[in-house]
Formats: sequence, C-alpha cells, structure tokens
Amino acid sequence: MGEIVYLRTYSRSIPELGRNEMWPETIQRCINGAVEIGAELSQEEAEKLFDHMFNLRCSLSGRSLWQLGTQLVKKFNGTSLNNCYFTSIESVEDFELLFDYLMLGGGVGFSVERSKIHELPKVKSGVTITHERTNDADIIVPDSRGGWRRLLHSVLKSYFTTGKSFSYSTLLIREFGAPLSTFGGTASGPGALIDGISDICKVMENRVGKKLRSIDVLDICNIIGRIVVSGSSRRSAQIAIGDPDDILFLRAKNWGTGNIPGWRANSNNSIYADAYEEIMPELWKGYDGSGEPYGLLNRRLARSYGRVGERKSDPSVEGFNPCAEIALADGESCNLATIFLPSIESFEQFCEISELLYKVQKAITSLDYPYEKTTTITRKNRRLGQSVTGILQCSEEQLAWLSLGYENLRAFDVAYSAEHGVPESIRLTTVQPSGTLSLLPGQTPGIHPAFARYYIRRVRFSSADPLVESCRKRGYNVVPEVGIDGREDHTKWVVEFPAESPENAVLAKDMTAIDQLEWVKRLQAEWADNAVSVTVYYRKEELSEIKDWLSKNYDKHIKSVSFLLHSDHNFPLPPYEEISKEEYERMLSKVDFSISIAPNASGDLLDESCATGACPVR
Repeated sequence: MGEIVYLRTYSRSIPELGRNEMWPETIQRCINGAVEIGAELSQEEAEKLFDHMFNLRCSLSGRSLWQLGTQLVKKFNGTSLNNCYFTSIESVEDFELLFDYLMLGGGVGFSVERSKIHELPKVKSGVTITHERTNDADIIVPDSRGGWRRLLHSVLKSYFTTGKSFSYSTLLIREFGAPLSTFGGTASGPGALIDGISDICKVMENRVGKKLRSIDVLDICNIIGRIVVSGSSRRSAQIAIGDPDDILFLRAKNWGTGNIPGWRANSNNSIYADAYEEIMPELWKGYDGSGEPYGLLNRRLARSYGRVGERKSDPSVEGFNPCAEIALADGESCNLATIFLPSIESFEQFCEISELLYKVQKAITSLDYPYEKTTTITRKNRRLGQSVTGILQCSEEQLAWLSLGYENLRAFDVAYSAEHGVPESIRLTTVQPSGTLSLLPGQTPGIHPAFARYYIRRVRFSSADPLVESCRKRGYNVVPEVGIDGREDHTKWVVEFPAESPENAVLAKDMTAIDQLEWVKRLQAEWADNAVSVTVYYRKEELSEIKDWLSKNYDKHIKSVSFLLHSDHNFPLPPYEEISKEEYERMLSKVDFSISIAPNASGDLLDESCATGACPVR
C-alpha cells in the first residue's frame, strides 16, 4: 500500500526516460530543489538528509515531496510547497482566496463567525446568472485557474455589489478526464463549474434583501470545494469554524434528518470554544451517530501558549488549518515536515534530523504567495510545523527525547534566525494526522492508535488514474466512491487494501477515549507548541466520561480535538474498517504481488490525510 500511495501521490514523470521516478530519485529531486530555494545544506548535510529520508526516518511535507525541484516552484512559489491556509470570510476576495488555494492543491480553513461574515453586504435582487454554450456570452470563461476564480468573482460581485445579470460560456474548458499539464491529474470538465455556480446562485437567491447567515457561507464554501474535487485527482480539504452558540451551524451536518445537502461533506466543522462552559448542549447531539461530531478549538489557549505551560503570545491567531494541528492568522499558511519517531535510533540522530528539516522549512518561509496578506504574515511569523508520527509505537526512551528535542530546536531557531537576519519562528512543532506519509514506513498515524489488528484501508483515486487499473489487475477490490447521501460517484474510485497493524502498535480497542485524550495532553506539553491534531475514537457509552474529562482539562490543556465513533458512524466508505483475521487473509489471498504496479501516477495535489475535508481516521 505504501508503494502504491507513493506512486500515486509523490512520484513525478521523467519524460526523457519515459517513466516516473523511483524513491531515490524523488529524494534527490527534493533535496536539490530545497537548495535551489535557499536551504543552506552543505554537501555533507544533503547526504545525511538523503540517508534519513531514504531509510524512512523523516520526510518533508507531502506537498514538498510532490513539488520541490520542479518548475512549478518558480511559477507558484510558496503555494507549491505549503499544505494549508486559513481565511476569515469577510469579503468577496476571501471566497476567491479559498477557491484559488484549493485549486492550487492546498487545504483551507475558514471562519463563519457572526463577527466576520457580518461584513458581507446584503444580497441584491433581480440578478440572473445564465450558462450558455455560445461564443458570444458576456463572459467566456478561460480554461485556467484564474478564469474559474474570476467567474466566481463576477457572480458574487453581482449579488453583493452591482446587481447586474450576465451570461457566461464554458466552451473553452477542457472536457472531463483531459490531462492537466501544470499540476498533473485530470480535468473535472465544465460540468462541475456549471453545477457549482448554479448551486451558489440558489444559496444567494434564498437570501435576497438579507445578509448571509453562517450556514449560507458554509454552503458556498463547501460548493466551491465540490467544484474543485469533482472528477479530478485534486483533494479539497476544508474546516469550517463557527460560534459555539450558532444552532444553525451546529445542525448543518445532522445527516440523520435526511435533508442535508451532500456538499456539506466537503468540510470538517468545529466551534471556537475558549472555555468548556461555552459548549452548548446542542453540540453533543451530533455524537450519537445521527450526525457528525463537531470538533473543539481553543483559540484563547492557542494565542497565549506555545507548549502548554510555556506562555508565548501569538495574538495573530484567528483560526486553524483543516486538520487543526496549526493555529493560523488570517491568510497564513502552514509549513510541515515529519519525523518518523519509531525509526529514530538515538537522541543525537533525532536532533540532527530536526535541524536538517528545519533548514528546508525555514527557507520555504521566505517564498512569495499570490495574496499579499499571505506573504506578509508568513514572513512575519515564520511559523513551522515539525511533526512526529508513530507515537504509539514508540518506546519510552524515544518519547523522552521530545521535550529535550523541542528545546534543542528552539535554541537552533534563535541562533539561525539571528545569523540570517530573519524573525524567529513564532511556533515550531506540531503533531499532524500524517495519514498518507505514515503509510510509507508503515507506522501508525500521528498520535492515533492503530485502527484495528486487521482492517481495510481505503485510498481514493481519480477514475482517470491509470493506477486504478493496475490495482484492479493485482487483485485489490475497486469500487466507485459513495457520497454521504448514498449516491455513487463514478468520477472517483476507491481501492480497498487489506491491512495488518504492526505487532507493537497500540490498538484503538485497547484504548479508551480518555486514554487518547491523555496522550493529546502529554504531547501538547512535551512537544507541540502549535497544536496536536487528533480524532478521538469513542463509543457511545463513553460520552459522559468524555464530558467530565473535558470539563477538568479542556481550558488549560487542549488547543484542538475532534471525535469519531469507532463504528456506527454512518460513513459509507470510511478510510478504515475493521475486519477479522479470516477476512484479511481471504482478501490478501486474491492479491497477486507478481503483477507489478507501473510507476505512472497522475499525481495527487494534497496529502490524503485531508481527503474530502476529513482527517485520516474519517
């Protein structure tokens, strides 16, 4: 599975050789590319980083594995290499920023707080937006990212400012399945854009003469996400964050009612709760399996503390990235790298890897972005997110390195920043979900336990990806995607891999929800000065214990947390599904490993940790 995910996600084409990269070539490209953007690696350091990456002790971010050392970095700068962003939705331009960064393969967090969306104007009446397949429409949409964004701009400006109607044509847009030469993958075709604009117009028409509510902004952003992912190999990760007492927002994903639009599956939803007492009883109604549990984000704690117990002010924080391991300012990007902790042999090796990854990450903070507010705040904060993964497979000796390793990295940042005349990084460390990267060394993701001893791991592909047929020929079960509304989506295929957890891995069934929360508390104190991304597996009978634990610990120890029922969660094709040993062996017996998987990946644009807007355990 790790091999196939690598080929799908990170291996780039080598046209002169008529094939895609293999693992050593990917690493070489990335390290040479890091030096090109300013990472100060000596020849000896470059060779050490190569060795650590080749032997799966660490990795640059998934985005960097895919883009470093390519012409795309020169064209798109920081957006090529950073995973996620956050924006407050206060203007038309903020919707455009969200659309743009999603199309560039990033994930975007956005706020639907009343205090933010209140700045949006009332919706004007009499606006009619029509699609015409002619060459004399008012707007001919170019076959480009900018063309799609400008169409969205025109639609929103008509409803918010001008009140003017117009027609648009998509004759220039490539049909579904056409190859995308810039980022790789395949085109979603004009249908996704036409349907999306139509649905956005319906949302606006329902609010004529009034201002948009949080639920309306949520819908528009989720529809934008659907436009981006439809039929393509792109992933559109979103987190929507709202007020703790916003009942409409809290009910937005109550799937059990049967009348929730399917596009709302395109985001994780969370609330800002700066204290446990702010959590409304309505929030817990989604925890019984009829709806989707909302996450909790403690912005007050994120602004006031780095590692819990160490006061370090970060007043710029407004929201979080989609998996909520990084608290971000408006417009800011997150900049990740990963240490595969179970693979580390000594504290000295841990520090060496941390410092080498830091040099690459710090160089990325000097790059430009298409939006000035992103460039400005990223250069000011120089925020990094150096993550550790495989935590529940580690020995106590390895875990003991974390606190001292953080102190070493902080001291290294102080000296390095002073030497190079750049600001110190406001934050340095995190625990990310690591759903895809952890597949490469076969380790448990982030701070999560192994889902089960034996399970199905589902990985999503564009229907146009040639790897789908390779997987089918090898004997893996391949099925069409199924939405939360039960409808099949034949533009995407899901490959089901029989998986066995490492023998030393802690299993979810052997941990209570409280056990998992205690690990979050520990890592938030010992390593992460950003946040710890976690989706806590729970069972319905544990809910009262969860509430009691949060009442005692949330205010001072938790920056972000989300929850998911271990089973009975109503997701039709979840990324993980427990199976018996017999079922595992039956599925495995159908796989013919003598059939090779050709390295001919179409290229994913985002770590599947956030695929369809969900963290990996979802």
